[in-house]
Amino acid sequence: MEEVFVAMKLVFSVAVVGILSWIFYVYGNLWHESQRVRKRLQMQGIKGPPPSFLHGNLPDMQRIQSQAKAASTSNSNHSDQFLAHDYTATLFPYFEHWRKQYGLLYTYSTGMKQHLYVNQPDLVREMNQSITLDLGKPTYITNKLAPMLGNGILRANGLSWAQQRKLVAAEFFMDKVKGMVGLMIESAQPLLLKWEQLIESQGSATAEVKVDVNLRGFSADVISRVCFGHSYSKGKEVFSKLRSIQKAMSKHGGFLFGLSSFRDKLKHFSSNKQNEIAGLEKEIESLIWELVEERKRECSETSSSEKDLMQLLLEAAMTDQSLGKDFSKRFIVDNCKTIYFAGHETTAVAASWCLMLLALHPEWQTRIRTEVAELCPNGVPDADSVPLLKTVAMVIKEVLRLYPPAAFVSREAYEDIQIGNLNVPKGVCLWTLIPTLHRDPDIWGPDANEFKPERFSGGVSKACKFPHAYVPFGLGTRLCLGKNFAMVQLKVVLALIISKFSFSLSPSYRHSPAYRMIVEPGHGVHIIIQKI
Repeated sequence: MEEVFVAMKLVFSVAVVGILSWIFYVYGNLWHESQRVRKRLQMQGIKGPPPSFLHGNLPDMQRIQSQAKAASTSNSNHSDQFLAHDYTATLFPYFEHWRKQYGLLYTYSTGMKQHLYVNQPDLVREMNQSITLDLGKPTYITNKLAPMLGNGILRANGLSWAQQRKLVAAEFFMDKVKGMVGLMIESAQPLLLKWEQLIESQGSATAEVKVDVNLRGFSADVISRVCFGHSYSKGKEVFSKLRSIQKAMSKHGGFLFGLSSFRDKLKHFSSNKQNEIAGLEKEIESLIWELVEERKRECSETSSSEKDLMQLLLEAAMTDQSLGKDFSKRFIVDNCKTIYFAGHETTAVAASWCLMLLALHPEWQTRIRTEVAELCPNGVPDADSVPLLKTVAMVIKEVLRLYPPAAFVSREAYEDIQIGNLNVPKGVCLWTLIPTLHRDPDIWGPDANEFKPERFSGGVSKACKFPHAYVPFGLGTRLCLGKNFAMVQLKVVLALIISKFSFSLSPSYRHSPAYRMIVEPGHGVHIIIQKI
């Protein structure tokens, strides 16, 4: 018996040594390849922080983040001064720390993955206008986003992305979006009525509102009506579950970096988070397909010529015979998930930032109110008057400059590629930090940190030195397909709110931008409303 035990112990020891040897061999090769790529970048004059073995610059990033968190203090001042504080120094302090050291182009690594920080305007333009399919979304990020977005257009790369863009893009052209204005106005009515009733119920001239919650409901209702031809109530579960996935994924460390510490990985996989996310993913897909099937039955029973977005996408997918039935179903479900999240969450957050800044600047509320009264029939925007709302457009553009919901433009080189005079090796991920680009005094002038919508009076081309440095919706071939939809929706809801209410920032508002896959108000936006 003792001999058997010794033999088993020996076999186990050999197995452990073998596994460890294999791990070190794999990691050694990956490390060697990472260093080779880093050297190719350095030979082009690109500098960056020296990496540690296996972990790269992750320990530095974690240390800098901890220091920034310890140094940050709660700021309850409602003056414009807090807007001069660049929140990237709090949310992404390592990028700011290295930018001051190495400039607008530098390299760093997360474990075995090599990255390029690219904030030079000329390179940003070249990167975003590249038409090669060898440059796409970073795979390690898109893999993590799969539960939320499936393989929809926001996550897809290569030929899959090209096929989906061809099918989806036409449904968001401005002529189609203008036809959605009536639905947007219908969706806003419950919000306006709720605020009116809130003021009345309190028996005073004013009431405090946490607007981000209400704006999520409005935006979700718009998406439900546009996608499925019915109100928010039927799609409520989908939005709720997507929000739960978003929160669960945002809490998981290493989402951006591509590699957590080993302890974080063990903690993550030993928890129920993975199972929770997988369960939510299945439930969302099932709910969406139930809505699709229900809508198909409704359409077969009516002779209405009005088609919602889901019907148009389904027809587009079915028309292309080369794609097959399985692709059609997957295409519909995944892109509904994408539209639900990207179309609802980012627009609601942008609207919240708009109301926060307008609360600080009541003179712009007055200007918008005057414009809406002059251009909109009975003070209500329609398809013809929305494009004429120039003041509203200027405010929205300035808000998206200071508080773009998307913090990054990110790409990965699937093959060696040339961007301008830069040779990017295969596997390198490129990152452009949008808020830093949007607040650069060399691009926007000395008032870059100030809220000045008038800078857009002559359009983006006259607002700054390099128009291609304004990228709230991205640039080039991967420009956000929902740009027209988002802009029209923001114009409609702002015009309706401001024509009925004046508002100021509540004393309970805490300015604390937070990164939860998008940059949103960490504690919500509280305003004091008064009926006009």
